[in-house]
Amino acid sequence: MTNPAAFRDRTNWLGGYYELAIEIGSTEDARVEELLRALWAAAEVQGCFGCRDREPEEQESVPCGLGSLAEFGNLYGRVRLPTGEVVVCGCVAIRGGDDSSDWLDFYVPLGALDHAGVAYGGDGPFFRSGVLDDWLADIGARAFEGAPFALGVIGFEVSGCAEAATLAGDLPSTRGIGYLVPRGGLLRYGAANE
Repeated sequence: MTNPAAFRDRTNWLGGYYELAIEIGSTEDARVEELLRALWAAAEVQGCFGCRDREPEEQESVPCGLGSLAEFGNLYGRVRLPTGEVVVCGCVAIRGGDDSSDWLDFYVPLGALDHAGVAYGGDGPFFRSGVLDDWLADIGARAFEGAPFALGVIGFEVSGCAEAATLAGDLPSTRGIGYLVPRGGLLRYGAANE
């Protein structure tokens, strides 16, 4: 049986990513780092590593910060799913530049989800898992308490598919993905409903 928590098993990293993608609302390094740390803590990620071609036991951990993210491109760890399975996970920053917001994407690869026996599916362009959506929404809500952000979207490879400026604090009434939308200092979760 394949271990969904094994870094070296390349099949764990295949198939795309189920993610919580967060539009930070800023391009300031300090805000990116603050959210990265809040997100890592909220997800209760085990370890923080710069390489996925060696098991955590075979490499030194790296600081959970912007410097490590800039050096390695992605940060990796292990996370316990709501089903109880431990799987590989990662995080990447998409820096927008001076005239757009940065994004921080926390993800679990579909290969690892398959090996863990987690069901996901759906019609249309998006895979969906109510269990994963609610779990990622909870992670986003806990991260928001320590590091507020402009928007969160949840689902299969959803980074950049919506923008806080376009939503203007309103949840879409019809949603193919999950949304975490702040308004008045409060974060509202709109689960996928189509």
